[in-house]
Amino acid sequence: MVDALHQEDFRKLLFDNIVQSKNNPELKLVFHKGTKFEDKEYKTSKFMGVEQSNTSIIYNDSFVLKIFRRIYVSTNPDYEISRFLTERMNFKSSPAYTGSINLALPEGNITLGLMQELVPNQGDAWQFMLEEIDGVFSNLKTKKIKIDKLPDIPLFKRVKINEIPPEIIDWVGLSLFLRLQTLAKRTAEMHIALGGDIHDTAFTPTTYNGDYTVWLKNRMLYQFQNRLNIIENSLHKLDGLALELAHQFMENKKMVRKHFVDFDWTKMKSERIRIHGDYHLGQILVNGDDFYLLDFEGEPESTIRDRKVKQPPLKDVAGLFRSFHYAIYATIFNNKDKYPYDQEHLFKAAEILFNYFVGAFLETYVEKAQSGNLNIGYNHEIDFLLKYCLIEKAVYELGYELNSRPRWAVIPLRGIQSIMGY
Repeated sequence: MVDALHQEDFRKLLFDNIVQSKNNPELKLVFHKGTKFEDKEYKTSKFMGVEQSNTSIIYNDSFVLKIFRRIYVSTNPDYEISRFLTERMNFKSSPAYTGSINLALPEGNITLGLMQELVPNQGDAWQFMLEEIDGVFSNLKTKKIKIDKLPDIPLFKRVKINEIPPEIIDWVGLSLFLRLQTLAKRTAEMHIALGGDIHDTAFTPTTYNGDYTVWLKNRMLYQFQNRLNIIENSLHKLDGLALELAHQFMENKKMVRKHFVDFDWTKMKSERIRIHGDYHLGQILVNGDDFYLLDFEGEPESTIRDRKVKQPPLKDVAGLFRSFHYAIYATIFNNKDKYPYDQEHLFKAAEILFNYFVGAFLETYVEKAQSGNLNIGYNHEIDFLLKYCLIEKAVYELGYELNSRPRWAVIPLRGIQSIMGY
């Protein structure tokens, strides 16, 4: 099927079948046309570009048909969530679902393709954030800012934009905080929508229980042990700060392990919902002053079953915070000679900037989520879940960095160190 996409008549055939919502009992194919799909006629089609695990076709310069190359005997979460958000919740901040191709087998449905509207955008939020943060670090020199004199706040301390110290606004600029506020609103709205249905059991919120805790701890301890093995086998690849942080991590491994084991579901008062599952700046499109959220497939390393487990919405928030952390440190690493400060001072500025990003985002997210009746718990529980999920994400990233670019292992190691406080 993927090979046949190179033939235009085959691409047209897929489009026409979706328009007509055709079923092919012989091939067990089910084509579905979404309620938001109004085009009747095929005009043009072309490949979208290089992707790792999907092939995307743009139709009529208005729609994208994503053909999944990794398939499972289960509906794909991207199809499931996109259709739910569009057709059940009328959620406006992700590309509208317009159609799909499924294979209906006796053992279960296999999602082959998902069609959505093509949304106007200026690229992804990762690229946007790198450019913004480069400007922030360039301001250190042009505005003669003394890093040691910058006021800091503790991680997770929520801060209203009008309460951010003038020194920080002077350094970072007001507009970036306003953009973070918009992103926080859209993220909260996504979670309100994902947890806002009382009829579809796949999307009704649920509480914490013993089964979830067993699943979570087994998953976390397996992943943690895997990362410890990778670190032990990768120490020879590290030097300088990365090596120092890796040794600190190994010395504190019992503390980190205990952090994962200490999850007590009986103390949790919040609810679990279906979440994005792989939420980071690369999954967000910038559209003027606004954002579109996309790609609901879930974490690539997880099984399809695990991706559908209801989780704390704060896990997505933690994923985005790790992405902020990455964007800040990537800016430093990629522009070593551009900012006339030593690494220690740049890293200090990085942590201050990160704490304000987190504080400004959380202030808006929590307020919006709670006003939308999304039960994310009280302050103590919010902080606990964020810390838990941030460590989980950073440990997950550690394996990726050590395997593919050891120099960057500094970023997750630094993240773990600052959150755990060792």
